[in-house]
Order: sequence, then structure tokens, then C-alpha cells
Amino acid sequence: MCSHSRILLRCLSRALNNQTKHFHSRWRGRHHFLSFSRNLSNVYVSPRSRVPKLLHLGQRNVGLWSSSEPSDWNKAVSNAEKIVGYPTSFMSLRCLLSDEISNVVLHMRKLVGTQHPLLRTARGLVYDGKHGLQTRGLIVLLLSKAAGPGPKLEGEILEKDKITGICPRQRSLAEVTEMIHTANLIHKGVVNLSDLDPVLDGPVKDMEFGNKMAVLSGDFLLANASTGLAELKNTKVVEIMSSAIGDLMEAEFTGLRDRRGNPVLPSSVTFSDWLKQTFLSSGSLLAKSCKSSMELVKHSDHVQEQAFEFGCNMAYVQQLNEDMAPFLNPVEFLDQLTIVSAPVMKYAETYGVASLDTFTSPLSSSDRKQIVSMIKSSQSLNECLALCEEYGQKAIQALDVFPHSDAKKALVNIVEAVMK
Repeated sequence: MCSHSRILLRCLSRALNNQTKHFHSRWRGRHHFLSFSRNLSNVYVSPRSRVPKLLHLGQRNVGLWSSSEPSDWNKAVSNAEKIVGYPTSFMSLRCLLSDEISNVVLHMRKLVGTQHPLLRTARGLVYDGKHGLQTRGLIVLLLSKAAGPGPKLEGEILEKDKITGICPRQRSLAEVTEMIHTANLIHKGVVNLSDLDPVLDGPVKDMEFGNKMAVLSGDFLLANASTGLAELKNTKVVEIMSSAIGDLMEAEFTGLRDRRGNPVLPSSVTFSDWLKQTFLSSGSLLAKSCKSSMELVKHSDHVQEQAFEFGCNMAYVQQLNEDMAPFLNPVEFLDQLTIVSAPVMKYAETYGVASLDTFTSPLSSSDRKQIVSMIKSSQSLNECLALCEEYGQKAIQALDVFPHSDAKKALVNIVEAVMK
């Protein structure tokens, strides 16, 4: 064998060894992730158990578009996933199975058995028995397929992308949207250590460790999202999505919580305060992701604005439905009621904040039952039901700019499933 051949074989052998090491590293990451998932699915968290006080607005917007009955919702999501070409429940799997996140998961497993809220958040992200996960990205993909490429981009689209109807950069944007949302949820799991009771909440060192994991893993996802945005090579999209991240941060400083992170009504409140809070905390990310998806394929400003309106109104419908659940089905959802939910803020706008002065956060079970009784005796709940219908119709009307297609029909079905 000549010397050149021997050198080539050695190079190939070394490359194969490196690939094998990389494969084993990725497999260890997958093994740790799946093992952690199994541990989480076996953890039972009682809905009545005490959750340590957070630095943020409680569980608001943690629900992953899960307001309608599971059968209607699951059917709409399942049909939508078939249209975009693949299930989106593991849209960020590439990120989750990276070497870096596998190390984070290894340490996060130490939280199993503690009462840190990050465990509850992780369990919801990995496993949700009733509802599909990561549907924000799914909505972005559906809208991308419904719109198709803009007139200026028709000749630049590859044949395979014409068949799927979705450009690779739009798929990347959907993944970025999910990473930003997931990072925000994880950061919300940071516990206010000054309010801990070691007897009820467990050892302080467990909570400190959980806080470190929440900050580390949330920052890691945000860093990956930033890298993904840069790889889209569109400065306008980077600007739009960066402002969405800024809105998520601003949502934590709107005056609807006290210094300890408990939801609280200001002395003067109107329903516009609820609209602002909902837009900043969930509407902005979805609306600006939809708009960015249209910008990536060079649609007109009018189409981009209609996509923005769809995302914004979709977020309002989802949050209204989620806020009304404790009043429409108190047996199952009473624990989700907060003093800043839509029906309560409608009531406060009509009858004044003073009518609710006797209730302080965190609300007790008896407080929640009294609030439900008060709201049901007024017109506030009916007004919220009417608003849910109104915003739902606005979301559907925003889709009129797109031609009729299966993707557009799937978006309408999702809106209607949330409206129910």
C-alpha cells in the first residue's frame, strides 16, 4: 500500500472515531433527556400542594393553548400537523439533544423530589397528557403555508419548497419562536428566596440550586434563539423578534403584581390594562412571529400587518378562554383563578377596585369561591364571552387576505377550538 493511501486511511479512521465519539455524546444527551422525561412523567404534583412564591405573575400564560375541550383541540392540532408535514411536539428536539443541554438535564434531575417550580415547568414541557405542545410554532408554520411565497420571491423558491409550501427559514423561525417561549417559561420558575419557609417549601439549598438551573437553561435557550435569528440573515426580522423578547421582559413590570411577585390590582384599573398585559406576555411573540414569517418570503406590508393582527387576536382569544375556565368549570380549574384574570378585571372596571379590597394575593380556596360567585352574579363573565367571540372573529377575518387552502382551514379550526 502506498504512503498516500495509508495517510488517507488514517485520516478516515480518525474522522470515524470522532464521529463515533460525537454520536455517543449525543446519545448520552438523548438518554439523559429521555430518562429525565420518564422521571417527570411519574412525578405526581397535587393541585393543592403549596408552590413557592415566584418572582413573576404566577401561572399566567403557562397553559400551552389548552383552553378548549381536549377532543376538539387535539383533533385541530393533529390535522394541522399533517398539513405542515411533520409533528411539531419535538420541534426543538435538535436543541434539547445538544451536548450542552444534556449536562443541564443531568443536574436538573437532582431537583426530582423537591418542590421547586422549575420541575413543574419542565414536566409540562416534556409531557402534557391532554394537549399538544409547541403550537405557537405550529401556527407560524400553518400561516407560512397558507400565505405561500410573496410575489417578489416566486422565482427564487426551490421546487421542494414549492411542494411543502414552507421555506426552510420559516421553519427555523418557528423553532426560534418556541425556544423564546420556552426560555421565558423557564425563567418564570425563579423562586423568591426571601419568602421561603423551609418547613413548607423544603431546604433553601434546593431552591437556590433550582434557581441556578432556571437561569442557566433559560439563558441557554435564549442564546440559541439569538443565534437562530442571526442565521435567518434578515435584519428586519431580527429587529421584530428582538422587540418581542423585550415585550416579554416588559410584561413583568406592568404594575399588576406587588414586590413579592403576587398578582395585584392597581388602585385604578381598566380592561385596557388586561389587553396590554396579554399582548406583552403572549400576544407580541405570536403576532411578531407571524409577521416575521411573511417578511422572510417578501410579502407586502399589508399581508404582514394582517398576519400580525391574526397572531394578536389569537392570543387574546386564548387568554380569555384560559381566564374564564375557573368560572365556567370551577370544579376542575378553580386553582387557576387569579385576581388579574379577565372577568375579575372587567368586574373591577365596572364596580371599582374597592369592591375587591377584601381579597389579597395569594388567594385562598374560599376567596376564589367568593370571587366566582361575585363574577357570576354580574355581567362580567358574559362580557368576556362576547369578547372571546369578537376577537376570534377578528382573527378569522385577518385570514381573508390568504387564498383558500387546507392550511387556512386548519388555522380557522384552531381558532374555533379555542373559542369553544
